[in-house]
Amino acid sequence: MTPMILAGLGAYAPRETRSSQALDAVFAQPPGWTEARFGIVSRGVAAPDETTSMMGAEAARRALAMAGWEPGDLDVLIGACGVMEQPIPGTSVLIQDALGLGQSGIWAFDVNQTCLSFVAALDVAAMGFATGRFRRALIVSSDIASCGLDWDTPASTAIFGDGAAAVCVKAGDDPDGPGLLARSFETYGAGKDLASIRSGGTRVRLDDGLAAFSDGARFRMDPFGIFKAASKTLPALIDRVLGEAGLTRESVDVIVGHQASRPAIEHARRLMGGDPDRVIDIFGTRGNQIAASLPTVLVEAHATGRLGPGKTVLLLGTAAGISLAAMVLRT
Repeated sequence: MTPMILAGLGAYAPRETRSSQALDAVFAQPPGWTEARFGIVSRGVAAPDETTSMMGAEAARRALAMAGWEPGDLDVLIGACGVMEQPIPGTSVLIQDALGLGQSGIWAFDVNQTCLSFVAALDVAAMGFATGRFRRALIVSSDIASCGLDWDTPASTAIFGDGAAAVCVKAGDDPDGPGLLARSFETYGAGKDLASIRSGGTRVRLDDGLAAFSDGARFRMDPFGIFKAASKTLPALIDRVLGEAGLTRESVDVIVGHQASRPAIEHARRLMGGDPDRVIDIFGTRGNQIAASLPTVLVEAHATGRLGPGKTVLLLGTAAGISLAAMVLRT
């Protein structure tokens, strides 16, 4: 158990909210088709000035305000975005500068595990607390899915939304108080082609031609393939992590899951059993926000009073790779 406290949470939603009816028109389908097929009512779409770092910095300011911290109080700023704003430097550096910390020297670095970037960053922060490296950490997840979607494939475009969320975490000193109780991560590289963006790194280059580079910049996903691969290993992973925390599927208080899709959320409800309302669902109005999804759900859990003292929270999700993670917190 690593004693640590969620001191502040904040989220940012883009100014524009695009309705499912607008998506119906994009997909040349009758009114109601998108909502009926994918469970999307609306989702945020970032404007050109709402960059990844701008949204992340605004979410961070709200988390810092809730924590009562000044930006300079941080020991570390961890960028936990699924898609970088630019290859170099990392998004954490851009967020640091946007917060007015560009001359502070505060360590800023990125952790990327696509949709699981937030929980991976939270684990890194916990390890920093356990070793005495950090006392106060700011984790920021911000993603703009809308800029890389292939609108000719509704199944992999209708479900995504843009947004950002941030969490201030501080080291604790009470082994019976708030903290990280258990966690586990697994990756199965055989699923590497189930979700990908091939351009932007060194695989597909400008020298390969603009058409190839443009095509590689589009997000490609096999939703059913990901769901099938994750369902094979997720139940055992959940039970192992809950067992380490001294809990069962029925006894954990709150389930904060990655909002991957409507079927994924329904599957989580069936998998966990008990009161289905324990599984927080914001998919209809936010969509899949990539890495920003999990911390945005955590913000929702706090806003609705479900993160009270002593509550146990299961953070759960899957990511490209294919990767899976389960983490248990006590608030």
